[in-house]
Order: sequence, then structure tokens, then C-alpha cells
Amino acid sequence: MDSNHKRLGVALVGAGFINTVHAKAWLAVRDAEITAICSPTPENAKKLAGICSDLGVGRPQVYSDIRETVNNPLVDAVWISSPNFARLSLVRAVTEEVREGRSKVRGMACEKPLATSIRDAREMLRLVESAGILHGYLENQVFAPSLTRGKEIVWRFARDAGRPFLARAAEEHGGPHSAWFWMPQTSGGGVVMDMMCHSLEAARFMLTDPEEDKQRLKVQTVSGEIASLKWTQPEYVEQLKKKTGGKADYSESPAEDFGRATITFDAGGSTVIAETSVLWCYTGPGVRLALELLGPEYQMSINSLQPELHIFASKNMKSKSGIYFVEKQAAEQGLMPTVSDESFTYGFQAEDRHMVQSFLHNQMPIENWRDGIAILELIMACYMSAEKGKRLKFAPDSLVDYVPQPARGRWDPAHSFATTSAT
Repeated sequence: MDSNHKRLGVALVGAGFINTVHAKAWLAVRDAEITAICSPTPENAKKLAGICSDLGVGRPQVYSDIRETVNNPLVDAVWISSPNFARLSLVRAVTEEVREGRSKVRGMACEKPLATSIRDAREMLRLVESAGILHGYLENQVFAPSLTRGKEIVWRFARDAGRPFLARAAEEHGGPHSAWFWMPQTSGGGVVMDMMCHSLEAARFMLTDPEEDKQRLKVQTVSGEIASLKWTQPEYVEQLKKKTGGKADYSESPAEDFGRATITFDAGGSTVIAETSVLWCYTGPGVRLALELLGPEYQMSINSLQPELHIFASKNMKSKSGIYFVEKQAAEQGLMPTVSDESFTYGFQAEDRHMVQSFLHNQMPIENWRDGIAILELIMACYMSAEKGKRLKFAPDSLVDYVPQPARGRWDPAHSFATTSAT
């Protein structure tokens, strides 16, 4: 490669599951390498650094301090995948190092959700913009090849038949990888905070005319509902305690494992609707993503558990080492849908390529922290609607300091919510 060719040095902050996916996605990313790993858990950081080295996507140095990480001259950008509650403090530290001239970081990409409160998310945006740093929101689903190609085709139909009017988006699996995300008072909520951000942004993406600004789609009303369908049952309370080393006790402080929302938008004078649902108690082959877009004379549908590859194992097949078919798989027998490359199918490769090229060329990514704030505002409106049992007119400024009931430790799963008229 030409010695003058630009390359972006990237630090991965956090060494959990999601950054392992990013490391694998990096095989399809040009003009960048992973130069640093920052994690408070040294053994996890070293393991992820080894994965990067084995994949040939970098030979990252390992750090436990974010300031030391971004002061490395080989670090030009940061991918934040640390726990939700730690993100504002990380951004504050990085931006201070940049303003003081000790770091040359030019771009920061952050996983969903952007923060645990609207106030914190808005402060994160203020900090990066005041430091002159570009920002990207790591919402992989809107980069998934099936979704981007499907949207391209459907909106061609829309030019002749009229715009799509209904988007449905759902994500379902058996629960998070990390103990902290089961704990609503640290993560900020339950499955709505964890996964509804994906479904809301995927639905908004499908309903947005590719030739128009995102802001043209105006939120009018929000209706939300949450419930605990599985993890507050006594058997599963004990199972979850064991799984999380006693950190998550849903007999005392539960989070929701089911969430549903209906969002109405004004799309330049016409009403369009998004229906979203999420689940932490799906017992199936693995993660299921279901996306659908409907218009006057057409429809599009995507189901991640209907891939081109299936594997069958009889009941007599007993694997000693365990075989990986799909994220959060619940079995190793029967007919198993198998995703050949999750980093491609779920959009991580395209997402990371886009962020790298945006930062290299000093351009704001198409998914940025303003989108992360918009989605967090919708999430908080969903929680408030569920708490009040009413469909609400969208008023995000009234939710700046709102803390969802599960995160306050005051949610009673036995309470039922009845949706009524907008207030």
C-alpha cells in the first residue's frame, strides 16, 4: 500500500461480545486497523486483542484507562461498546483529551442505546461537537444488506404506487449476554432499552423516503406496553440469579422481558405507522429479526431465521465441544437455521465500513448521535406511555430527566396497562 494512503487507527472500548463481532466485521473493512483495546477487565481485553491479531485486523495495544488509550498516536477514532451507564464519562474524558491537544481522535462511534437518559445523551452530543469530533451511531440493522436492498426496491415501487404506510420491526431472543444488562438500575431498563432501539430505528429507516431528510418524518403519538412474561416466574428468578452470579434478582428488582410500541408519524401530510416489539424470552434457534414494510400495492418482509443454510442434528447427536449456529442459540439438535456470517447479515460490516470512510473523509456518518438521541427519546416515551397506561402525544423535552419504572426499582410486573386516547 502507498505509504501516503490514509488509514484510520481505531480503539475498541469494551471487550465484550459486541466488540468481538466488530473485530470479525473488520475483515471486510478497508483503510483501517484496530490499534487499541480498552477494558477494565484485562483478561477480556487481552483475549479480544488476540482475536484481532489472529484475524489479521490489527495488533492492538491493551489499556484499562481511556485517557491513555486515546493518547496513543495510533488511535484516530474510538468505537464505544462499554456498558450504557459508563458512556457519558468516557465521552467526557476523550473530548477533554482532544481539547487539550493530547489526543488526535477525530471520530467517535457509539453502540446503542446512546445513554441511559435523554439528558446524558444530549450532553454527549454537546461534548463531541464542542471538541470538533465526528460522531457515528452504531445501529447495525439499518446497514443490513437485506434491509438496505429491500428498501431500495420498495421505494422504487412507491414512486408509482404511493409511499409505504406501515412498518413492522421485531427482535427476539432469550436475553442479554452480560450480567449488567439484566440489571435495570445500571442498564437503564430491560428489553425495551436493550432492543427496542434497533426496532424503532429500523422502522423509521424503512418509512423514510431516501430522497428526503429524516426530519421530515415527524413523530405524533407514542403508545407503549411492557410486561414480564418469563423471568419473574420463581423458577426463572433462580435461574437468572445463577446465570448472573446473584447480581440480577428479579424477585426484588425486575426488568421487563417484553415490550411493544406503536408510533404514528406525520410524513408530509400523510399518516404512517411503526409497530415494534421486542422479547427477552424467545425460546427458538437463536436471535430472530423480523422486518416488514407495507404500501398500497407492495410489501417487503425479512426474517433472519429463514436463511439459505440449515443444519440438522438428530437427537442421538451429542456434541462434546458445542457447535455455534446462530447468536443466542437455544439448542444443538433438530433443524437449525444457520447464519453463515453474522457480521455481514446483521449489517456490522457495512456499518463499520461506513463509519471508517466517514471519519477518514471528514464527513458526518448518515447514522449519528442525533439519531441516537431521537431513538432514545422514543424509548423514554414508550416507557412513560406504559407507566401511564395511555397513548401519549410526543413531547421529548418533558422526558429529559425521566427514569423508567424498572430503572427506578419501582416497577410491579403484575400491574396491567390499558392503552387509551392520546393525552
